[in-house]
Amino acid sequence: MRFGILGTGSVGQAIGSKLCSLGYDVRMGARSASNEKAAAWAKRNPDKATFGTYADAAAFGEILFHCTQGASAIEALRAAGEGNLGNKVLVDVSNPLDFSKGGPPTLFVSNTDSLGEQIQRAFPQVRVVKALNTVTAEVMVNPSGIGEGEHAVFVCGNDTTAKAQVTSLLSEGFGWRQVLDLGDISSARGTESYLLLWLRLWGALGTPNFNVRIVR
Repeated sequence: MRFGILGTGSVGQAIGSKLCSLGYDVRMGARSASNEKAAAWAKRNPDKATFGTYADAAAFGEILFHCTQGASAIEALRAAGEGNLGNKVLVDVSNPLDFSKGGPPTLFVSNTDSLGEQIQRAFPQVRVVKALNTVTAEVMVNPSGIGEGEHAVFVCGNDTTAKAQVTSLLSEGFGWRQVLDLGDISSARGTESYLLLWLRLWGALGTPNFNVRIVR
């Protein structure tokens, strides 16, 4: 299985490195094929990692992770190319955070729409699965590092087969014990809006390394 990572920030690097450690071939994409952060990441993962443009990563990966900032999501995916995206599974890890007025940020889309839905509408053939956007990068790839792993991550999307693939990767590969399917892609409205609470919790707790546990 080959993976494409769109985005060179902490989230993209954490997920890419985790996939490399699991034995997968991973290509990281950026606006420029000579992106310094992507090159440095590939150097740290020499056996499994390569890098290039968004289009290079999208063409290479059988499953794609979208890890760019929410404000540039559609632009980055258009740069990746509809032909390269095809009908692949795209795990959308981004959030619609608006920093234009400083912090704390607001959401540039909410309530009646979500960034996940906007991506799905813009690329109807792509099988978008919203996941991992409710935790920080370190927790995404190492859930057992806090609370002994007894906490939840969420998935949502319109394609049940795609969600099953992502759920399997998260549980068997990343070590998530509790993966909750929230339904179709409109459920991204809830997980994206949770970021407003998540940011306040970070401030109150003094660390981003936390998560929620669902108790029934």
